[in-house]
Amino acid sequence: MKKTGKSHPASELLKRHQQLTQSDAMKVSSHVQRESAEWIINTLMIEGYSVPFRYKRKKRYKNLTGQLVNLSYYADTEVVADMELEIMKVVRIKRS
Repeated sequence: MKKTGKSHPASELLKRHQQLTQSDAMKVSSHVQRESAEWIINTLMIEGYSVPFRYKRKKRYKNLTGQLVNLSYYADTEVVADMELEIMKVVRIKRS
């Protein structure tokens, strides 16, 4: 018999992409937005983490500082001034 009802979008992402991590109720300590070509790059700092969480949007978003968010992300690296830095690439974000 087939189940009716929808599954949680985050759990569907996690099933398809093994490297993703889902974290709920993470408190945003800092949120910075900057323009890059046609995108707005959002950088979040999360309490208890020293690694920035990044995602792109087409438009500016309200400031999330102090908010609790649910994030689906994976570890990535970025080269800045010939230095390799670890970042967390956010693929899904939702306020808790």
